[in-house]
Amino acid sequence: MPIVLRAAPTSTAPGLLLRPWRDGDRDALLDAYRDPVLRSWTRYPVTTPAQARAFLRRSRQGWAAGRRFSFAVLEATADGERLVANVVLKDVLPGRPYAEVGYWTAAAARGRAVAPRAVDAVSAWAFTRFAAGGLARLELLHQIDNPASCRVAEKSGYAFAEVLPARPPFPRDGHRHVRRGG
Repeated sequence: MPIVLRAAPTSTAPGLLLRPWRDGDRDALLDAYRDPVLRSWTRYPVTTPAQARAFLRRSRQGWAAGRRFSFAVLEATADGERLVANVVLKDVLPGRPYAEVGYWTAAAARGRAVAPRAVDAVSAWAFTRFAAGGLARLELLHQIDNPASCRVAEKSGYAFAEVLPARPPFPRDGHRHVRRGG
């Protein structure tokens, strides 16, 4: 049975459904990446159908390898579902006590607590799913000039840990936020 996570609704936003990416998500993925703000914060923008197919292929491969788990985050609409974000758990290795969480939020979903709820859901799942393998800490990294990511980290239980010096491919200093398991 495929992994499906849920995040509760808020007073201003519907509940969220988190599931592995599907081939049918290609057009929604391309639509999300039309946002110049999203493209400015991602290392690998998705702007062509070929790039979207590659993103979806890498997502499937990550799940199959058991090392990278990328979730499409959807909310219910009158017409069905709408893609609002992506959350990824990456660098999950047996015996390694930490992994990294990353995310992006579609433009129309910003400011409605989508990212903190989705990051929290994936983080809770990760600690439950990989605790026996030694996972004890999750890290969320972002560039220092992205205060919205600081707020997402704090709202989803990630405490500020340190400033990271800039190094390629990241042109600016960054922040490391940490959330510890059970």
